[in-house]
Amino acid sequence: MTDHANQSMLVHNVFFTLKDGTAANIQKLIDACFKYLKDHPGVVFFGAGPLVAELERPVNVRDFHVALLVVFKSKHDHDVYQTAPAHLQFIEENKPTWDKVRVFDNYSKA
Repeated sequence: MTDHANQSMLVHNVFFTLKDGTAANIQKLIDACFKYLKDHPGVVFFGAGPLVAELERPVNVRDFHVALLVVFKSKHDHDVYQTAPAHLQFIEENKPTWDKVRVFDNYSKA
């Protein structure tokens, strides 16, 4: 079996369902993502935004308000990010607004 951690980027997908999914609250969380989570060492790609409301195919999962995607160069970069002060401050400030958070992490090659 191949050790993917030593040869692949780590893709960190987070889906936030808010307690109160108003447009203002969705934008506030997106703004917080960009403020606290964007500029960490080892980030290859960063994106955060709302659910695409007009995509309603049977395969679309629609039970979230904000999606966050961070691609790290390595698992090590991801692990450092998890304990970074800005990441922890993001959680502390925004966690009270979350109803549900789901995290999907996977390895990927470019």
